[in-house]
Amino acid sequence: MNSEETPGANRGIPSSFRDPSGFLYFHDDLIYRQVNIRYKDNYDHLMDSGLYRTLVQSELLVPHEEVLIEYAASSEAYKVIKPELIPFVSFPYEWSFSQLKDAALITLEIQEKALNFGMALKDGSAYNIQFRKGKPNLIDTLSFEKYREGQPWVAYRQFCQHFLAPLALMSYADVRLGQLLRVYLDGIPLDLASSLLPFPTYMRFSLLTHIHLHAKSQRHFGRKSVNTNSRTMTRLAFLGLIDNLKSSISKLMWKPQDTEWSNYYVDSNYASEAFLHKKQLVTEFLDKMNPRPQCVWDLGANIGLFSRIASDKGILTISCDMDPACVEKNYLECVKNRETHLLPLLLDLTNPSPSVGWENRERISFLKRSPADVVLALALVHHLALSNNLCLQKIAEFFHQICKWLIIEFVPKNDSQVKRLLLNREDIFPNYTQEVFETEFCKYFRILSAVRIRQTERTLYWMRRDTSSPRE
Repeated sequence: MNSEETPGANRGIPSSFRDPSGFLYFHDDLIYRQVNIRYKDNYDHLMDSGLYRTLVQSELLVPHEEVLIEYAASSEAYKVIKPELIPFVSFPYEWSFSQLKDAALITLEIQEKALNFGMALKDGSAYNIQFRKGKPNLIDTLSFEKYREGQPWVAYRQFCQHFLAPLALMSYADVRLGQLLRVYLDGIPLDLASSLLPFPTYMRFSLLTHIHLHAKSQRHFGRKSVNTNSRTMTRLAFLGLIDNLKSSISKLMWKPQDTEWSNYYVDSNYASEAFLHKKQLVTEFLDKMNPRPQCVWDLGANIGLFSRIASDKGILTISCDMDPACVEKNYLECVKNRETHLLPLLLDLTNPSPSVGWENRERISFLKRSPADVVLALALVHHLALSNNLCLQKIAEFFHQICKWLIIEFVPKNDSQVKRLLLNREDIFPNYTQEVFETEFCKYFRILSAVRIRQTERTLYWMRRDTSSPRE
């Protein structure tokens, strides 16, 4: 969008204002992309060359349809297109290692195909990728430009910052360093990545070239005036660069180690009958909801066992956990089984993704992507209340803000898992009782069902947000 809001019924999307080629906006709650006149030649080549058709058929690019020019948001319009809506938008700092790696490889595959049709990606941003039907897809139709012989890849630095640097840090240093993408929205600076990577990465030619020497080159040329027109790259060298980047990223590995949470179902106190009963109850509660839910959030999903009860019914399910190992295992299971309705994401519920970027609006917070139709909060409340000192009133108010239906589990103090939480600390939680839990949640929800899970002291509740509440 031109840095101003579009007039009338059109609502510009805050993340889409930097590209002079065009922008996204909402009109009557439908999403459109304006293609500006200055992008005419590139857009026509994309459509006429067969590249668009090839990418859409390969499920690498989100499809769109052209609509009447009357839908344009400004006089600069050449075309207006209506892209397929991504049902849930996620960001790179919410992805597991393999999600970011797959997004990087898809970007390079798209670039390879584009070159065969005489085009190149002008952007190497991870934000141009979204997960659609279980697979990473490019969502920015205007990322392509005509390739000119001898032209270097203009997206090279951005690609290294958005993909290669964080993946290398996650692989060689600490997987949690991927969270730097939450701070550096244009990718992790290469000099920072270089300083954080261990010495053995200097022995890897690809990382030496694309990160360490690349960072040194940036520092050197950053002090000088550089004539970019004097730099050339043959088509063969361009293909070699893409192939080398693809090989470099393919070799980066991170194997999730067993953690307290990734082995939760092995170490938990659930008997097999209790586990099956809990799954049965979740299934029954979901089946009773009318109208049928369209979106489920499973918060504290672990490796997604209960998330799959919803996603196997064809319901879009956002499966969130704060443990990178859990999210990684969850995503790899999705890939293995070709699951199309499950999206694992990395989320610390006590510190969820905030609204960041220009005017704090470019990348919206996780909670602003609500409300969900249904939230699953299974074996979660005791962690929020006892590990994070959140009172039950605050927890009830929070869930009221983000969902219409709630399936939530209460775990009492005599449960072995709660005893483990309190083992090395003073019990300062006199109000953590089932009676207080029901009292606080009844201020915001109507309890439709409460069932004791067999062979446990735990209770599973099915609730509906109370629209008659004065807090509504």
